Amino acid sequence: MPTIIVVVALVIALVIFAGIYTDALWFSQLGYSTVFWREKLAKLVIFAAGFLIMGAGVYFSIRVAYRARPIYAPDNQRDDNLNRYQAQLEPVRRVVMVGVPVVFGLFAGTAAMAQWDKVLLFLYRVPFGKTDPQFGLDISFYTNTLPFLGFITGLLISVTVVSFIAGLLTHYLYGAVRLAEHGIFTSRSAQIHMAVLAAVFLVLLGINFWLDTYGTLQNNGGYRAGAMFTDVNAVIPTKAILAVAAVIVAVLFVVAAFLGRWKLPLIGTGMLVITAIVAGGIYPWAIQSLQVKPSEGVVEAPYITRNIDATRQAYGLSDMQVTPYNATTTATPGALRKDASTVASIRLLDPNLISSTFAQLEQYRPYYEFPKTLNVDRYTIDGKVQDAVIAVRELNPNGINPGQQSWYNQHLVYTHGYGVVAAYGNTVTADGKPVFMQSGVPSTGVLGTDTSYQPRIYFGQSMTEYSIVGAPKGSTPVELDRPQGTTPASKDSANTSGESMTTFAGSGGPSLGNWFNRLMYAMKFQSSDLLLTNGVNSQSQILYDRTPAERVAKVAPYLTLDGNPYPAVIDGRVKWIVDGYTTSAAYPYSQQQQLQEATTDSLTATGGVGALPAASVNYIRNSVKATVDAYDGSVQLYAWDTQDPILKSWEKVFPATVKPFTEMSGDLMSHVRYPEDLFKVQRELLGRYHVTDAGKFYANQEAWSVPDDPTTTAVDKQPPYYLSLQMPGQTKTAFSLTTDFIPQEVQGTDSRNILYGFMAANGDAGNVKGVKSPDYGKLQLLELPVDTQVPGPGQVQNTFQSDPTVSEQLNVLKLGQSDVINGNLLTLPMGGGLLYVQPVYVKSTGSTSYPTLQRVLVAFGNKIGYAATLNDALDQLFGGNSGASAGDANVQKAPGTSGTSTGGSGGSTSTNPALAKALNDASQAMKDSQAALTKGDFAAYGTAQKALQAAIDAAIAAEGAATKAAPSPSAKATPSPTTKP
Repeated sequence: MPTIIVVVALVIALVIFAGIYTDALWFSQLGYSTVFWREKLAKLVIFAAGFLIMGAGVYFSIRVAYRARPIYAPDNQRDDNLNRYQAQLEPVRRVVMVGVPVVFGLFAGTAAMAQWDKVLLFLYRVPFGKTDPQFGLDISFYTNTLPFLGFITGLLISVTVVSFIAGLLTHYLYGAVRLAEHGIFTSRSAQIHMAVLAAVFLVLLGINFWLDTYGTLQNNGGYRAGAMFTDVNAVIPTKAILAVAAVIVAVLFVVAAFLGRWKLPLIGTGMLVITAIVAGGIYPWAIQSLQVKPSEGVVEAPYITRNIDATRQAYGLSDMQVTPYNATTTATPGALRKDASTVASIRLLDPNLISSTFAQLEQYRPYYEFPKTLNVDRYTIDGKVQDAVIAVRELNPNGINPGQQSWYNQHLVYTHGYGVVAAYGNTVTADGKPVFMQSGVPSTGVLGTDTSYQPRIYFGQSMTEYSIVGAPKGSTPVELDRPQGTTPASKDSANTSGESMTTFAGSGGPSLGNWFNRLMYAMKFQSSDLLLTNGVNSQSQILYDRTPAERVAKVAPYLTLDGNPYPAVIDGRVKWIVDGYTTSAAYPYSQQQQLQEATTDSLTATGGVGALPAASVNYIRNSVKATVDAYDGSVQLYAWDTQDPILKSWEKVFPATVKPFTEMSGDLMSHVRYPEDLFKVQRELLGRYHVTDAGKFYANQEAWSVPDDPTTTAVDKQPPYYLSLQMPGQTKTAFSLTTDFIPQEVQGTDSRNILYGFMAANGDAGNVKGVKSPDYGKLQLLELPVDTQVPGPGQVQNTFQSDPTVSEQLNVLKLGQSDVINGNLLTLPMGGGLLYVQPVYVKSTGSTSYPTLQRVLVAFGNKIGYAATLNDALDQLFGGNSGASAGDANVQKAPGTSGTSTGGSGGSTSTNPALAKALNDASQAMKDSQAALTKGDFAAYGTAQKALQAAIDAAIAAEGAATKAAPSPSAKATPSPTTKP
């Protein structure tokens, strides 16, 4: 039996060692050993401190109680029983006296170790340079010092309580405390021991009361976060009184312990409890009920102002530019002339819908895949900044042929994805497909070729399995590189026909070149194949933890990461850009925000992007921009917010791991954007905190909400959208992140869906090495008048769907059992008002179908327009001439696809009998087709399908004839572009 225990212990120790050893190799290869060892050392030291403090406290309490045991002969049955227990315990007494403290020490050490970040932030604290409005202390006292002091106080209180209980039980076991006929007998030694521990507890309790006076500034139980009127005038004074009272009672216990007079400390304890109930509960309640509630808005005004100021400062909203915007609702000819640059950049491709389009046109092999939601970025093409929808062709392990899914193939052959695929955001081809700026295998386009950038994707968002790569020079490649020709891959990976092969040539992972490392990694991944395979050689490396978020999270464990890393071609490499946030939940007077709730919208609900974790914070900064090389996995951290004290503290903890942003290349600078999750958190707060007057804030009459996404059936918030636009009052177009605001939505009531506000965050950092544009990160809020009549996104979507003329168009598109899909509804401030643009996609039935853009809906005020191109739709909306050309102005589409409406007065099929008859015929043909399929009559099904096609042709002809009879102005069309707009 002892042999088995030793063997099991050795195996467990070896597994633990393998985990630590392989982690050390991973960090060392990446160049972040400092992070690994400092974090481990900090946790070890803190664990040891917690273990020793708790263990020593419990041990000495037990030891003192044992040494003070009375020596006497038992005189009753109870004493005789205690003697028997003592006799039974004696053989293992020393083990118990050591074992009990060790067990409690392990619990305490583990709990303390989890607070390693609080300890390090305290030790390396950096002042904020700002003070709180109540005590005048630097903000760092609340974010760095107070949490540490609370942790230490809590630990010591736990040690005291456990030590008291352990000592009391020992005293009872050895007869120093026992039940007697006239009450409880306690020996003199036991009295002193227990009194001293009680005094220590009361002193710690007094310290805790004193710290609570500062903690009231972080209180979230009042009307708003922070110390409100009752806190300042009742809670803070009573906490101070209780702190002093607790110390006085502690002194009484010490005195009583030596004098043997317990009346005063017992009375003091009772008075302390009564004071805590009266002064700590009843008195504040009376103040709140009798003095505050009758005039709450006036009484709380100064403290509401504190909350507003602190919240806006903590969330980066204090410098937001608010612009009154008296938006017009009248569409006049030429209204967009001053917004020509924005009109030319309006994005038509919806990155949330066209993943399947990219897949069908650019996937090439089932073992490749594109993410569910693509990304929006911008590139300079021929001297012009062009918005792009971009993705990388990642490896899809589930797409490998089942007959090829051997361990060897999964980990040594199928190791990486290939190539960037990007399309112009502002145009499509004549048949509604993306116009690609970068595509194909091999990769070609305006962003580069195989020789000008590295297209291989070894690290990406779908890379969850480890791969073994690398080989000596001259070795036969075993890694499948990319498709070549049309011959499918052979099951024999060493003789893969129709595919080019490659060998990884970078430094992307720890070495597997020796048997010890192989053994360690075989244990880590629980894989005997890894240990026994002949595919590992002297130059082999193992790639794991391959998603960008995983890699950044490990080298910067103090960061909260944005849920949407995005790829960009930078300096000849594909790099993932990851936004990192430093956060705190201890900023005084700042309102708490639940991150997951604030960052959940219609995209996160469908799994398109990730939300932030379910944590509450009241301070956030986009302090770090991180990059992860898609080829070799190298991670670079750049200090983006150089004024953030939290980041400065962590830079002191992990020196030389975060580079200054002045080392960022101009190419990287040009692809930085304003982070989505930070923007979502900010817009959630702005629903209330755009109001800076305390009286109006309390009245809550100007509260806003983020509108629900009108393009989905679920009730989820509309996501923010990246757009290139020129905001009112600005002199140039900027790549911005935008959102709408409508009146506050109250559950159970019908709120007006009109637009109250529009906010944009400037995401252009410039393109100069190490120089950040002063305009980057600026928030501009357009505030519409309270009596505005500008419809909100929900109203606009409803108008689009209910307008009879638009419905007529959409019915034609739906013929043949096609699905009509509404794209993202974009809001753009232009023409003196708000313009809405929505692409409409059509997707046929079938497993290989994909959406193509077929129509564009636009709205301005209560007027709507629609056409096959955005350029035509805008011209129709603005009286025949918008005054600007859209990005698809040169796209030629079929006639008969346009019209205008004023939101209900448009025509319908009743004004076009031929179209009405064609639609009815199509409907009947679809019913006949379904009935024939149900009966299994394929001859009748074929006849019905022919009738359906004839009806579709007739509907299109009838619509075209109607348009020719009453044409509406449109731009001249030229052939569709193939490489660039």
